[in-house]
Amino acid sequence: MPRPDAVRRVKSYSAADGYVYQYYFFAGDRAQRNGALGGEFTYVVSVDRKSAFPFKIFVKQSAMEAWAKVNGRPLSSSEEYAVAKMRLFQAFDDGSVKARAGRPATWGSVRG
Repeated sequence: MPRPDAVRRVKSYSAADGYVYQYYFFAGDRAQRNGALGGEFTYVVSVDRKSAFPFKIFVKQSAMEAWAKVNGRPLSSSEEYAVAKMRLFQAFDDGSVKARAGRPATWGSVRG
């Protein structure tokens, strides 16, 4: 988990749905979702530049193991982060990034 006083780089993404999203990476951790192990990456996202909300991407361990089997080596932590970030961009592009009142937004998983 990042230090609370860490400086965060806010980035922009122009999505296929016409919105320009602003986001930054907040935290990454090992987690379990619906009985599956994997990595959970939390981003803070803004659609309107006025309010922001957490948005979580879950990369299943089984997906990482399947990739390692095909490629003969495991994903590095940087590569796993890149998988999560590409999934975030896909969520932006298809318009599935929406704030939910009182709860972190989540979008699917990277499946194996």
